[in-house]
Amino acid sequence: MPAADAAQIIIFHTTWKILDPKLLPPPMQSNWLFGEVKKMKAVKFLLWVLCLHIVSLAVGPSSKNPLVFKWYNAQEEILGKKMKDWMRFSVAFWHTFRGTGGDPFGASTKMWPWEDGTNSVAMAKRRMRANFEFIDKLGVDFWCFHDRDIAPDGKTLEESNANLDEVVALAKELQGRKIRPLWGTAQLFMHPRYMHGAATSSELGVYAYGAAQVKKAIEVTHYLGGENYVFWGGREGYQTLLNTDMERELNHMVSHQMTSLVINFEQGFLKPQWHIRRRSDSMVFFLDTSYRTQATRTYKTPVCFYHYSLKGTVLYILCFTVDYFVRYDWDAATSANFLRKYGLAGEFKLNIECNHATLSGHSCHHELETARINGLLGNIDANTGDPQIGWDTDQFLTDIGEATMVMLSVVRNGGLAPGGFNFDAKLRRESTDVEDLFIAHISGMDTLARGLRNVAKLIEDGSLDELVLKRYQSFDSELGALVEAGKADFELLEKKAMEWGEPKVPSAKQELAEMIFQSAL
Repeated sequence: MPAADAAQIIIFHTTWKILDPKLLPPPMQSNWLFGEVKKMKAVKFLLWVLCLHIVSLAVGPSSKNPLVFKWYNAQEEILGKKMKDWMRFSVAFWHTFRGTGGDPFGASTKMWPWEDGTNSVAMAKRRMRANFEFIDKLGVDFWCFHDRDIAPDGKTLEESNANLDEVVALAKELQGRKIRPLWGTAQLFMHPRYMHGAATSSELGVYAYGAAQVKKAIEVTHYLGGENYVFWGGREGYQTLLNTDMERELNHMVSHQMTSLVINFEQGFLKPQWHIRRRSDSMVFFLDTSYRTQATRTYKTPVCFYHYSLKGTVLYILCFTVDYFVRYDWDAATSANFLRKYGLAGEFKLNIECNHATLSGHSCHHELETARINGLLGNIDANTGDPQIGWDTDQFLTDIGEATMVMLSVVRNGGLAPGGFNFDAKLRRESTDVEDLFIAHISGMDTLARGLRNVAKLIEDGSLDELVLKRYQSFDSELGALVEAGKADFELLEKKAMEWGEPKVPSAKQELAEMIFQSAL
């Protein structure tokens, strides 16, 4: 981290303005000592802190301190934007504060100090306070959530809504004016009622319950100032077509999302968007891309958005097979095709999850480029998976090469706003210290920041762009222009083929391209 932000240290502020004695390390927690500390001048206190080895001002790539940024500097301008505006980092509440470390073969391994072992509203409030303290110390402006992650289910829908309202009121107070949700969504996959799906459930009662839950989730996201809403259907799919009416389920999914959005339009949450999309005041809905048979999940919201756009962006999450043999979503290409079919390609954005790209048989870069060239790239779940494991491992991205390719797509896209990067990533089961939460996020942020810096190097050098342009230079001709404009018929092309004879095919220079790319890392 450059010297301009050298004082931005995670865990403890490096100035003397620490107002809560509980935030101080044990040797400094007594009221008398805290009073004396407040009397000290900033310089003396800072020296004392350094002597106690609480923080270190050693910053930048050479630092050995795991709790400082080495590559990320929020205010530094790169390629015409501040780094924070390229990234728009968001803390994912579910993995960060609800992750237990449990897996199919073992029990929970994490018991954070703020947890009391219950799933009460009081516990949800305590957890929410920890969330915003973490966000503040990490120095990011966004967070994202599922409704049932932040507030517990009640015995009835009314009780569940009341629980959510109570916790959201506290979140509104704690986030202040600076912090806001990057997006919110409804958790329609964990409760047993959703074992057949929500919008695609064979039971009308479940369908109605899911619709009510989505409606409420959109309302609270809007109340919290959320910039986007994600439609995420983790159980939408089937095990076998022998007992499944796929067409009927897909039609139900379209109706489910369209109805929920129409209701919100009546409440004034949606704004008419007939011809002009006012990106400055519209909330975007993202289609989440990355699991199997993505077409279906994309079916969830599109129809309504031919006419209306929320105050932000709608994102759609693509999901690979985890619990179902076939998901009604697969990859970015399937989603793009569905949106075009219904004339909705201009109304939605896709939320690309890197780990899901791996599970669907693609690289993250492939999925990002597919979404980008179709004008659909809206948000990125910043995680990765192990290619040797066929599972959604949700690891923090630490591969510099992959991060550089991710940022290539982001830069080519002109950024992600109003979307961003959310850390849909969790600590490994064996990582159980609170400190590990900070280290993981700092590492993930630094990795993407380093990727952005590498992209700037590649653009400044120009060799890679030049190589690509040279490879296709034969199309930079009069006939090539006709081909790319769709105006060259086969008769003309046949005439030219006979005139030119056997074409000379040049080298693709793949090894050179890889050498240039690696030199930037």
